[in-house]
Amino acid sequence: MIDLYNIKIPIFEGPFDLLLHLIKENKIDIYDIPIALITSQYLQYLEIMKELNLEIAGEFLVMAATLIHIKSKMLLPEDECLSTEEVVDPRSELVQQLIEYQRYKDAALELKRREEEWIKVFRKDSSLNIDEESGELYLFDISFFDLLKAFQKILDKSPTEIATITKEILSIKDRMSFILEIIDDKEVVRFEDIFIDGISRLKIIVTFMALLELIRIGAVKVYQERLFGNIWIVNPSKQGSIKEEVVG
Repeated sequence: MIDLYNIKIPIFEGPFDLLLHLIKENKIDIYDIPIALITSQYLQYLEIMKELNLEIAGEFLVMAATLIHIKSKMLLPEDECLSTEEVVDPRSELVQQLIEYQRYKDAALELKRREEEWIKVFRKDSSLNIDEESGELYLFDISFFDLLKAFQKILDKSPTEIATITKEILSIKDRMSFILEIIDDKEVVRFEDIFIDGISRLKIIVTFMALLELIRIGAVKVYQERLFGNIWIVNPSKQGSIKEEVVG
């Protein structure tokens, strides 16, 4: 069986980040959130995190309960005794919290930008999507939830039938070594490339858990070309000059 243990990665985001990610991904007006859709997608992300045996903070579960509560209130018929001015949108408090949180994030990102006087750039490589005029590959900080989304796409393509695999083959430490071997002589590899031998759903899951552990200990870095764009795994030891952009 699988050599599993709980992985707690404090650098990753919380429930408000997940909600903002879903709002951005679905191109939703933050003042008019389709609560049924967002609740469904939010719970799907929690299921992925559970399947990965990630340690889910209590605040994620509290938010899930909050979304379900708002959804149930919105399903109730309006009180005809109340005037239009007296009717309170069940989403209003959550919307205000999200707006305040986004302002806080924007301020923090602006401070980070000011601290970074000059930024690094990858050497030009024909395998990368590089700006032709500048010869530079612009990479952006990746959201943990973008990473989960990319993992889910890989998982959806995996075979439904799982063959019997030994615990030794599915060791997270072994899969960490496997990933490090892939990027050993490279500056950067595509996210999909570490799953090329992921013949089973179980092996794909363990490989992704191994990647999360490598990110946590700083052995690799993960970036995107643009919002919802290609994901790249960076080898810090081979890293030339990277041009990083910080986005919310």
